[in-house]
Formats: sequence, C-alpha cells, structure tokens
Amino acid sequence: MALHDWGIRALIAPSFAEIFHGNCFKNGLLPIVLNEEVIDSLFAAVESNPGYSLRIDLEQQLLIEQDGREHHFDIDPFRKDCLLRGLDVVGLTLQSAELIRQFEQARRRQEPWLFEREG
Repeated sequence: MALHDWGIRALIAPSFAEIFHGNCFKNGLLPIVLNEEVIDSLFAAVESNPGYSLRIDLEQQLLIEQDGREHHFDIDPFRKDCLLRGLDVVGLTLQSAELIRQFEQARRRQEPWLFEREG
C-alpha cells in the first residue's frame, strides 16, 4: 500500500535523499523541504494541539499553519505542473499518444520487415 493510498499527499522534512525525492513525485507525493527550525516548530504544534492540520497551496508554493503563518517552499516547475494536473509518467506519455502512433506508422512504412511475423 502506498502513502497516497492512506491519504498522505505531502511529506515535510529538512532534506530528502535524491532518489527518494524523485520517487515521491513518481507516486504523486509532494516532498516539501523546510529548515529544521520550522520543522521543530511544526512538531511542537502537532504535539500540543491534537488534530492540528496544515494547508498546502501548491500553486503558490506555500505551507500555511493554522495560525496563518506561511512557509514558502521550492519545487521544480515541471514537477509542480505534473502534480497540479495529476500527471504521472504514464499520463505524461499518453499526452503524446498521437505522436507515438504517427511515429509507429511511419516506422512500419519505412522498415516493414521489422514488423513481419514468421510462420
């Protein structure tokens, strides 16, 4: 079961390993990097306030606390666009389905022997 299946849509930490960071996006998760001081204050708020919640505005790249404090986070524009549009690797590929089909047809015409079946 993936984190996304449990309703987890974002992870917040002072850093992420490069492979883990990339895999987050492949799984529809937003990895947010904030400094340790902010992370510590978020932990304190969660511990002292049962049910504490945060709001994430991906479009504005803001993490917003219950008291209105905002924390900006950076994200690659391409990855941000993919998350906003709900696109994973397969979805990105399917956006080019017509171009792929055209390429395959041209390849069949140019090199038909590659597509011939024996027997």
